[in-house]
Amino acid sequence: MNQLTALISGLVFGFGLILSGMTNPAKVIGFLDLFGNWDPSLALVMMGAIAVTLVAFLYLGRSQKTLLGETLHFPGTSHIDARLVLGSFLFGVGWAYAGYCPGPAIVALGDGRYELLYFIIPMIMGMKVIDLASHYLKK
Repeated sequence: MNQLTALISGLVFGFGLILSGMTNPAKVIGFLDLFGNWDPSLALVMMGAIAVTLVAFLYLGRSQKTLLGETLHFPGTSHIDARLVLGSFLFGVGWAYAGYCPGPAIVALGDGRYELLYFIIPMIMGMKVIDLASHYLKK
């Protein structure tokens, strides 16, 4: 049941990205172009996502269980450190440079935009390098 729920959630998320135009890098770059031809539609999409998430978190915070009855596991820390700031900076630079963040890039790859492999493969490699480095730095 969990895998079916994950599949349905992923399909709804992907459909939402396509419907909102977030798989179009011109939309993202237009949003980031504050001093040019600024496109505020991404901000509206973000506000809608935040509203839905807020409602979900309010519900989940009270119940402490998922809709399927499983125990929730929230992050144990909320402090801001150098790793978070550096990771956020790198994410933002990659997002601005490519016009994609990971979710929309994978959805757009499903649309046959195979040039996105030049974005997705290094992204996955970078995630693996950070994972391995974190593992060895903890020792």
